[in-house]
Amino acid sequence: MAKIVVMGAGVGGLPAAYDLRKTLGRNHEITVVSAQDHFQFTPSNPWVTVGWRTPEEICVPLAPVLSKKGIAFIPQAVQTLDPAANSLTLADGGKLGYDYLIIATGPKLAFDEIPGMGPQAHTQSVCTTPHAAHAKQAYEAFLKNPGPIVIGAVQGASCFGPAYEFALIVDADLRKRKLRHKVPMTFVTSEPYIGHMGLGGVGDSKGMLETAMRQRHIKWITNAKLLEAKPEAVRVAEHNDKGEVIKEHELPSKFNMFIPAFKGVDAVAAVKEMCNPRGFVLIDEFQRNPKYPNIYSAGVCVAIPPVEATPIATGAPKTGYMIESMVTAIVENIKEAIEGKAPTHRATWNAICLADMGDEGAAFVALPQIPPRNVTWAKQGKWVHLAKIAFEKYFIAKMRSGNSEPVFEKYVLKALGILRLQDKH
Repeated sequence: MAKIVVMGAGVGGLPAAYDLRKTLGRNHEITVVSAQDHFQFTPSNPWVTVGWRTPEEICVPLAPVLSKKGIAFIPQAVQTLDPAANSLTLADGGKLGYDYLIIATGPKLAFDEIPGMGPQAHTQSVCTTPHAAHAKQAYEAFLKNPGPIVIGAVQGASCFGPAYEFALIVDADLRKRKLRHKVPMTFVTSEPYIGHMGLGGVGDSKGMLETAMRQRHIKWITNAKLLEAKPEAVRVAEHNDKGEVIKEHELPSKFNMFIPAFKGVDAVAAVKEMCNPRGFVLIDEFQRNPKYPNIYSAGVCVAIPPVEATPIATGAPKTGYMIESMVTAIVENIKEAIEGKAPTHRATWNAICLADMGDEGAAFVALPQIPPRNVTWAKQGKWVHLAKIAFEKYFIAKMRSGNSEPVFEKYVLKALGILRLQDKH
């Protein structure tokens, strides 16, 4: 009997546990270890901040569903990882051994790299549901005395989609409240241009997002570094294409939200030989760590080089569909390893993104995610907003039921392919 431990219970870890149980049956021991006692559907966090969702609507308690699936659950943080001994040390000092380990922890949020950044200082976050709930309180206070807003993604960020979504959702929410005319908005990003998204652009993402922001009177500063966040202003350095500072801005703001740069979580990053300098897990083509091949990794905690050099550092995002393909490959490769076979499954690393704009949305398809690509496509419309709502409801229902089948995602890929073909005729 093999002992398999999954570190993390997010959009990568929890589906991995379900898929392992389905694929391996009840003959092997599966344990999920997570510092959180619930699954949170991260893509819905911007809606939580503006009050369109409650945390309870997008979270799933882990213990009941994992128990139903015969999966052990330990609601503790991992303090240390000893890959040579195939062992984890938990927060209470207990030890947990494994034959195979899947690291799907997500990132550590590097708020400490910029003065005044983070929910405990002067910027809000939508990276976790507790952060989004905290930001909702700040947003409600802001609505009573509205003024300038600054939203963006800092130097070294690799997750730009939520920043765009949040800016456009806030615009839509303020329009519904008849307050938009009182709120100047500025979008600040380390990207070299609007719509780069850490991917070198997808289709006409530049033109599409620039148009969306112009129509909504959202100004922007690109090639930007956030220097400091203050109680009612942010300091930003704007750079040219050579990375030279051309202007410093002090932007007044009564509400700030910035996506931070990411790092690997402490327990993983401490194993230097397993990670890159930022603490992300190094993997081979089969999602295995080259140094410790019984350790697999999926999701945001995986080391992926930037798509291209940019004047200000930008990272490559790990999108939901890409994470799903990583998880599928890992589960099949663990099955083969248990059977004494060499691994054969590789992740596709395709990107399908549904970006909400509050009352409409934009869909992006990049196959594969990292260029050059076989397919690059972008489309905007009300249907994307509705599709994102449908996907949210489906995925949360899937997590509540313990279902590992990626049926909906496959249908989305086919549907977007049909739409792309229609565009050509």
